[in-house]
Amino acid sequence: MKRILFVLAIILTTLNLSAQENEVTTYYFIRHAEKVRIDKTDKNPLLSEKGQLRAENWKKVFKNVNFDFIYSTNYNRTIQTASPTLKNKNLEIEFYNPRDLYNEDFKQKTKGKTVLVVGHSNTTPSFVNKIMGKEKYSDIDDSNNSNLYIITVSHSVRTSQLLYIPI
Repeated sequence: MKRILFVLAIILTTLNLSAQENEVTTYYFIRHAEKVRIDKTDKNPLLSEKGQLRAENWKKVFKNVNFDFIYSTNYNRTIQTASPTLKNKNLEIEFYNPRDLYNEDFKQKTKGKTVLVVGHSNTTPSFVNKIMGKEKYSDIDDSNNSNLYIITVSHSVRTSQLLYIPI
């Protein structure tokens, strides 16, 4: 009987480790929607009318995605871009530092989760590149607010897709 329990314990431990190794993390990355560009000295502008429409469109795009977390930088335009999806998913916003991308805390907190990250024309591709472990994507053109990067991490395998989602 002890031998059976010992073998059963080994099997359950192996299955548990195997399940942890096959844990899939999925990241969705978008740049903030169009911002108001009236005052060039304004470092924290709000979304323009077109940007507000795009933020609502992102909510529709993500309608069937069950996010565990939604991250944003602490700027009006990124928060406003994330807000319709946040409200639709009944989630609280998580802030990240754009100067400290894909750190150990973020990796551990998001492991095995589905995560939306709202950033900027330079931070979004940089964040994706950090996760991918290579310089795959360049900065987003200032006129482009339509990119959707989807990154999956399963054990040591990392894949990415870049989609263009117009309003």
